[in-house]
Amino acid sequence: MLGLCGENGAGKSTLVKILMGVYRPDSGSIHLDGKPVTIRSTREGQGLGIALVSQELSLANDLSVEDNIWLGSTRVPMLHRRRALRQRAAEAVATLGLDPAILDRPLGALSLAERQLVEIARNLCRDARILILDEPTATLSDGDIAKLLAAIRGLAAQGCAVIYITHRLGEVFEICDRVTVLRNGSVAGSHDVAAIDRGRLIEEMIGRQFDGMYPPAASTASDAAGPILDVRGLSIPSVVHDVSFAVAAGEIVGIAGQIGSGAAEVVRALAGLVPDASGLLTWRGRPLRIGARADMLKAGFAFVSEDRGGEGMFRNLSIRNNLVVTAPRALSPLWFDRVRALDEVAIYAAERVGIDTGRLRHPVSQLSGGNQQKVVFGRFLNRKHIAGDAGAGRPPGLLLMNEPTRGVDVGARADLYRLMREYCRSGFGLVVYSSDLEELLGMSDSVITMYRGRISGRYPGRAADITKVLADITHAPQASKASATSP
Repeated sequence: MLGLCGENGAGKSTLVKILMGVYRPDSGSIHLDGKPVTIRSTREGQGLGIALVSQELSLANDLSVEDNIWLGSTRVPMLHRRRALRQRAAEAVATLGLDPAILDRPLGALSLAERQLVEIARNLCRDARILILDEPTATLSDGDIAKLLAAIRGLAAQGCAVIYITHRLGEVFEICDRVTVLRNGSVAGSHDVAAIDRGRLIEEMIGRQFDGMYPPAASTASDAAGPILDVRGLSIPSVVHDVSFAVAAGEIVGIAGQIGSGAAEVVRALAGLVPDASGLLTWRGRPLRIGARADMLKAGFAFVSEDRGGEGMFRNLSIRNNLVVTAPRALSPLWFDRVRALDEVAIYAAERVGIDTGRLRHPVSQLSGGNQQKVVFGRFLNRKHIAGDAGAGRPPGLLLMNEPTRGVDVGARADLYRLMREYCRSGFGLVVYSSDLEELLGMSDSVITMYRGRISGRYPGRAADITKVLADITHAPQASKASATSP
């Protein structure tokens, strides 16, 4: 199993598209089983047994699992035996550790991890022998990740070659035999996983010495002044029950929980995006109505969505317009001054998150997934009018983030973490949900764990460790429940 690593824009997606026949190489050759091959189309790539499972699954939620497996397959003749196709599909899902009875269920009733496995089974039924997995765990909970990785190990043990693309380096060391690093379109290194450590791997990816992923916590004297945000009894019908906690200026509060635990919904409710949320919310000593998006925007609440394609950006607009779309309209009474001011905001934001300012007029859809996330991050975290609010007489606000670094490479993650700490030093409060527990524990000053819509544990400072947090979010042990009695 080969891990393929590199920063966003390093060439991973381009290389995969060449292997799939989407792009044709200008030079070089591709050998399969020791023989040169030419791949001029995706059909030729599939005919050679090369299959891609991308982050965006190509499945139909309303169809059954069996119908999804054979949908669009050129291997199904006009006159065929349904029983034979079902047997083949059953063997494929069983190979991945799924119950063949799942074939009759609608795809939409499955978990995200199970859908990923159905996509893989679909390719196995097309005789895939080289499987390319592009960020397969980006949207999964820890329990689902374990199931998926176990299935991938099983495929590799049966002789399937796997190319595994991920920004979660822990997965590379967990399941891969070798790792190849791309940087600026070239191979920066290729190693046996046992012969390289994480620090060296990161340095090969970013091309410079790496001085650590997580910056130190901001030192503030805000604790004595009390919290800037106090949440009491936050509830969402059938989803979240009686959640209470506080956030101090300069503090990052991390919320841990599996998908469906209610953790992400708590962050959305604080952003005013859940109309039926209830509870008491106090912001800088004043009550604030939960569910009132306009009021929360006026208070200085900014939200980074986990769904950058659906909620985080306008795919048909330029990078520049995506960065300034939330800027105040009246930056200047004069039109030409307003345009110039917006250009300055866009350049400022792009430089802070590492976007090439020469590409600001390009459509945001042309960026890689990780760079699109930087644009979403930059719009809310790096606007001059937000950074200057305190100087203009408005106190620092609250940053609410769901999966803030999903799909972002390791070098860019470190840059975004430093930006988060800069805002902490400016007096902002941050509430972050992430399914990446390593990230959450590395960045948070305090951690709240959730299980089935309720708080199952609280850990001040750096008292949390991954064993405790995993126990809380998967089993809600009694000891953790007892610790959740007071906010």
